[in-house]
Amino acid sequence: MESTHEERRLGDYLLIERLVETPLITTWLAEQVSVGRRVLVDELDPQRASRSAAFLADIRAKAAVDHPHVGTVYEAVIERDLCFYAHEFLPGATFEDRRLAEETFLPEKMAVFLRRIAEANLYHESHGFATSHLNLDSIHLDDHNVIRLKNLVIAGGRTPDQSLRDIRKMGEALRSLVALNQPGTTRIQSVLGWMRGEGVVEPIGWQDVKTFCEQIEEQLTGPLSNISAPYGKQDITKRKPILMISIITGAALAAIAFIAFKTKPPVSKAAARLPLPDPVLVPQGTYPTPDGTEETLRSFRISAHETTIGEYLEFLDALTILAKSDREKLFDPQGQPAEKTSHEPEDWAALLAAAKGNGTWKGRNVTLQSPVVGVDWWDAMTYAEWKGARLPTQEEWFAALRKSVPKPSALPIGNWLSAVTDKTPDRTPDGIVGMAGSVSEWILRPAPDPSNPLGESLRVIIGGSYLKPAQGALSREWTADRSLRRPDLGFRVVYEPDAQ
Repeated sequence: MESTHEERRLGDYLLIERLVETPLITTWLAEQVSVGRRVLVDELDPQRASRSAAFLADIRAKAAVDHPHVGTVYEAVIERDLCFYAHEFLPGATFEDRRLAEETFLPEKMAVFLRRIAEANLYHESHGFATSHLNLDSIHLDDHNVIRLKNLVIAGGRTPDQSLRDIRKMGEALRSLVALNQPGTTRIQSVLGWMRGEGVVEPIGWQDVKTFCEQIEEQLTGPLSNISAPYGKQDITKRKPILMISIITGAALAAIAFIAFKTKPPVSKAAARLPLPDPVLVPQGTYPTPDGTEETLRSFRISAHETTIGEYLEFLDALTILAKSDREKLFDPQGQPAEKTSHEPEDWAALLAAAKGNGTWKGRNVTLQSPVVGVDWWDAMTYAEWKGARLPTQEEWFAALRKSVPKPSALPIGNWLSAVTDKTPDRTPDGIVGMAGSVSEWILRPAPDPSNPLGESLRVIIGGSYLKPAQGALSREWTADRSLRRPDLGFRVVYEPDAQ
């Protein structure tokens, strides 16, 4: 946070501190002078006046929200070179702050918080509001345990995949905030597992989440009852359960037994999946390029690892759901060939089966945390769009490497990456793995080959692989074939600094 060096006002708002600054918007902590209250002010960069129509469209969408758990918009102003809006300063710390402080909540409280989150999102669903990504830093909790959500509504219509996206994200993000070994811990963790898609035939919705949380609240404060995972589209009180949690109480022991009502063929037991590392921030600055020049780049966050088989599986599952309403092409990039009808990687069935069972594929150990391979440029672009990200440019990829590696040729060339771990030798000091080995990676834009400067710009494949270690992190290839698929070719994504 940065205090203003001199008093500055935007209309009725005295600016106090600059909280966040992006290439488009600056967010200020401010005081609304006429009523003496703290607010947040989002100011559009005057140099981006061409974006004012889209900026105001988002504000109008936010202003339509009237829900007790969602932040309020107070005022929007556009005059000459000024374009800003004031909105509620939500009290308390965010869930992300509490995660970083390693705080946890009792299951009874988490059930209440999650129910409130579900209620806010059901409101968005019922009004058809489109929303940006729901993250832990979007959720505020004050000292009285009152939960409020940042107003994430944006212009445009809501699509079914938005709820699925946020439910899965919350199912993953909230599990570390649940206190261990407490009454109800297993129950709330089961709900979070269902939110992630584990143990259910079809994805659950926000109404299911709300109902489960109500049941848990009732169990922990009143008579015990059962929680059943959803099945099909019937009313939740009439669904045939796949899994039922039976609560068995004793003088000093409470145990939860899972009873399977639908049997499945036995599968190999997979090892526990370790948490994947967070994306790495590359700040704005001037960086060397792979062609020996320098380029000034905006800040971005790059995935610390190549997209994994497990992550790609979630993407394909989402496309399967969208296909039920003929929306499976929702994220396809412009210009994708009409004959391309699937984003399944080459040899996907065998690769996935091996990964789920911690088996071998083409003679190499494979897990769900191994990099997905056999994907073409169109597949990588579609996944990135679904993820709310994009592919990196070669300049960004190289900047992420050079940020902490003065001599890229010294980075150890890694072999096949069977799983992302803290023991991976092909790792930069910032924690980015797989740049010198593992698999080669697709890049966003075409570029000329320096060895043929008069030739056409072609698609770039960057980084060494277990089949083509070549020059390690300095390896590059050029191809005109965006449909190219190889068993050593994958990708990673980048995010805007304030996204995800």
